[in-house]
Amino acid sequence: MTSGTAQTTINRSEVIDIEIAPHGLPGRLRLPPNPRGVIVFAHGSGSSRNSARNVYVAEALREQGFATVVFDLLSEEEAENRANVFDIPLLAERTVSACKWASTANWTRGLPIGLFGASTGAAAALQAAAELGDQVSALVSRGGRPDLAGALEEVRMPTLLIVGGSDRDILGLNRAALAMLAGSKKLQIVPGASHLFSEPGALDAVAAAAAEWFGHYCRQREVEQERR
Repeated sequence: MTSGTAQTTINRSEVIDIEIAPHGLPGRLRLPPNPRGVIVFAHGSGSSRNSARNVYVAEALREQGFATVVFDLLSEEEAENRANVFDIPLLAERTVSACKWASTANWTRGLPIGLFGASTGAAAALQAAAELGDQVSALVSRGGRPDLAGALEEVRMPTLLIVGGSDRDILGLNRAALAMLAGSKKLQIVPGASHLFSEPGALDAVAAAAAEWFGHYCRQREVEQERR
């Protein structure tokens, strides 16, 4: 594995195995030609960098011009302890490390950074976003557990909460979280979708909404940087 020695200009799509320092966590970087931004994924409990749903969304985002980082939040040894799977501060710390990796790696340095969190991983993404502040351009949560994140009122970057229409308990939690978020925010409901978005077309709806959200706010960040 490697951590950032390839060319800085990407002329074709690539998939690169990486390691997230300082814990050596394995991950996969998907690169489109001339990426518009880089999206760091935080998966839910029991998942890994091989999560079929996150891989599907990551590939869809790459097709829309975004680089994506999908990585293991825990080492194999750490994952054996189920308490770690729900340790949101620990998972948030690892998510922060991945964002810092993305900000310095040759392939993605200087690109606007977005966060995509799923289930309990969304709580980690939100907590990481509160710490990272304006280093993150936008955040998207899929079927997230924002109630597990601390300091929602400190999350000021644009946040999109996507919830399945049939996932009623999670929908209630996200409605409550929406009121606490301080920045631009939106709750988007995918009609008929369950918690896992396994229904036909449900994940496509998630990917399309995420691409639109990231596209708008990553571009906005680029414009702001050009004005400075």
